[in-house]
Amino acid sequence: MHSAPERGSAASGRAPDVRGKWWPLVAITLGNFVLLVDVTIVNAALPRISDGLNASFTSLQWVMDIYALALAALLMVAGSAADLFGRRKLYVAGLALFALASLACGLAPDAGTLIAARAVQGVGAAAMFATNTPLLMAAYRGRDRGVAFGIWGGTSGAAAAVGPVLGGLLTEYVDWRAIFLVNLPLAAIAVGITLRHVQESHGDRTARIDWPGAASFTVCAGALTYGLMRGGEEGWTESGTLGSLAVAVLALLVFVGVERRVRQPLLDLALLRRPTFAVLMVAALLLQAAAFPYLTFVGLWTQNILGLSPVQAGLAVLPLAGTSLLVGALGGRLLQRMAPQLPVGIGLLLVGSGALLHVALLGDGAGWAALIPGLAVSGLGVGMAMPVLVSAALGAAPPQRAGMASGAVNTFRQLGFAFGIAVLGTVFAAALHDAGPGGPGRTIGAAYLDGLHRITLISGLVALAAGLLVLAVVRRSAADGGGGAAGTPDAGGRTGAADGTSAAPAREGAPAGG
Repeated sequence: MHSAPERGSAASGRAPDVRGKWWPLVAITLGNFVLLVDVTIVNAALPRISDGLNASFTSLQWVMDIYALALAALLMVAGSAADLFGRRKLYVAGLALFALASLACGLAPDAGTLIAARAVQGVGAAAMFATNTPLLMAAYRGRDRGVAFGIWGGTSGAAAAVGPVLGGLLTEYVDWRAIFLVNLPLAAIAVGITLRHVQESHGDRTARIDWPGAASFTVCAGALTYGLMRGGEEGWTESGTLGSLAVAVLALLVFVGVERRVRQPLLDLALLRRPTFAVLMVAALLLQAAAFPYLTFVGLWTQNILGLSPVQAGLAVLPLAGTSLLVGALGGRLLQRMAPQLPVGIGLLLVGSGALLHVALLGDGAGWAALIPGLAVSGLGVGMAMPVLVSAALGAAPPQRAGMASGAVNTFRQLGFAFGIAVLGTVFAAALHDAGPGGPGRTIGAAYLDGLHRITLISGLVALAAGLLVLAVVRRSAADGGGGAAGTPDAGGRTGAADGTSAAPAREGAPAGG
């Protein structure tokens, strides 16, 4: 990404209207809240969606996965487009597209239509996510900027906690379609406030969008995800599986070739030659893959086997989001002062330990309460690691590449969620298959528990390995004396204060997929 002085009400020197100065914060925070809620709001509704649309297990995986995949694949290119065409313009377009796709989700007659609409939702979410924080940067300065980013970050974290419960409430007392239709009035309100109160701003208007890089990156991510899911369903030597994985490898090679030659790449591959930066990208991907995707299958277990209602199922996974928010609220300032390898590495070790606690505690006859210790420990780890990841990545990159580093770490986070759903879903489906016709004759309840044991074991070991890698390799750069970046990073790729002052660090504490 390419940064330039912000243009907007704050950067232009005009005195803001004090009476209405917080309306931009309302508009941008509302959009950010909606797009992050939609990562987790679906969890509690999956059994009802399956019944209502006669959807297969693989279809349910795609309902979850395609949103995060589209968001990840287009996040960096959306940031470039926002710089070029205007952040407010792209934010409003993203909101409108998100709302239309939500309507299509709510009216979907079959699983295929729902999956396609969720993909379009992800496109709109990428435009929103890439623009919300640079719009805040342009709207506020000084103390107001710190307040704005504090509220924005706190709302991001709350979205993960609210999502499963809100999804459960709407599914149980209205209909599963309401989890999508509720986005329409919220998006309409955000569009109205944005058009009335948010100033337009641009980045480097001479920049060019790396369309070949964006296309090859998207094809690589999509083909790899499809290959992972198809391999679990059809077999790893099946022609479609091998073909998908081959396309992913080919697209990756094209992406590398393009990024090495294009003048303004989406991702400067020289950054990956820095050990600290490269390991932080791995950590971002594996943290997201280990901490959150297995909760989707926990939700299926609590409803299909334990008989919990959608609301109860949403509440059952609340300890992870709750402890994460608590750590972020009470220890955020201290975490930013620490050497980054400590909160990120130790946080990953806690995430892994929490996942392994599920292996130990989810025995025969276990109820939802057996989830609490593992979720609480994992939440502590998420609360430690997530707020530091972005600032640590910024500190590991040259100042002129700070925006690109911010966009990259958020992209890797979303890819981690998408790949985690694909891999763990394949493992979980194999366990359920063993209980079906031709299997060893286990009960479906035992098969669910076996599946949960397998996926939480994988999640735990992956997080532990990632934590040890971070502790061994990541070091604070000499230029990053404070443990975090001086500026406020955004999802789409810009950082730093438009007025030359140091902005408050954006709290990247949104747990589930955020």
